[in-house]
Amino acid sequence: MNVYTNIFLSIVSVLFFSACSDKNTAKEENLDLSSYLKDGSAGIKTGGIKMIETSTPKGKFKVWTKRVGNNPKMKLLLLNGGPGATHEYFECMESFLPQEGIEFIYYDQLGTGNSDNPNDPVFWDLDRYVEEVEQVRIALGLDKSNFYLLGHSWGGILASQYALKYQQNLKGLIISNMMMSAIDYDKYADTVLAKQMDPKVLARIREIEKNKDFENPEYMQLLLPNFYTKHILRLDADKWPEPVNRSFSKINQSLYVTMQGPSEFGLSGKLEKWDIKKELPKLVVPTLSIGAEYDTMDPNHMKWIASQVKNGTYLYCPNGSHMSMYDDQDIYMKGLIKFIKDTDEKTIK
Repeated sequence: MNVYTNIFLSIVSVLFFSACSDKNTAKEENLDLSSYLKDGSAGIKTGGIKMIETSTPKGKFKVWTKRVGNNPKMKLLLLNGGPGATHEYFECMESFLPQEGIEFIYYDQLGTGNSDNPNDPVFWDLDRYVEEVEQVRIALGLDKSNFYLLGHSWGGILASQYALKYQQNLKGLIISNMMMSAIDYDKYADTVLAKQMDPKVLARIREIEKNKDFENPEYMQLLLPNFYTKHILRLDADKWPEPVNRSFSKINQSLYVTMQGPSEFGLSGKLEKWDIKKELPKLVVPTLSIGAEYDTMDPNHMKWIASQVKNGTYLYCPNGSHMSMYDDQDIYMKGLIKFIKDTDEKTIK
């Protein structure tokens, strides 16, 4: 056997083992995908949907949840905003999280979407919603080893308030597009956002609000091009994604007005004086704060949040607004995924 034969056999051997390695890698990836897509729930399969019975001071009600994927280490529960919108605007997550192996769970809070609606403002209460989230957590088997909680807008208020009471159950917290003070939010809306509007348009909006004529169609006709498409979702209104329109069209107005108030320029309902800035240092769970340049929330405040909690990270979306998971999608999703995976790796170590 000459030297050329030896070289030839060596090359064949390397190619053979390389091919075997590639097949094994592909097999492992297929097994991972199979595991992620496997529905291990008992009984009749419902596509991940689970109605959870929750107890309230005025009886028991059911709330709707839907699990997408299966990962025992990374389970992300989504708290939507409004208050009173539905889980549906989070459907954009389906284009990003499954390929990363991150399990996520849609959830319609009581009074919204597919959940029971008691049609009683007594239920529209922050502390009661905190207890509802805790009951949902228990029913879904979420705990410190796997439980990530993302709250967007009003959901950010709920998520942060939940964390202050139950952070021992969390693996990671994401506060998306929500300041930690309604007072500061009001100030930002009045001193920054309002001043960016055409003075004549602003004067007319203020007049309608002063007269409490919120049902006047002119109110929304003015807000949509002058506020919504600049600070809520930076796209022409006719190009807003269908999941966003679907979710917003189902807003529970009773819940929205009770908590937020009827005005788009600041809070005036139950949340009017909500402020937990001084409590942020109590949060030791890894926390991601997401802010955006054109948001209704001050991006500098969002950055400040990350500096106040013990293990904070800030994600800035330079092209985004309040719905930056849509109008600055690439940065938002990459940052969210990185935070979850980084937190998981640190926990393992």
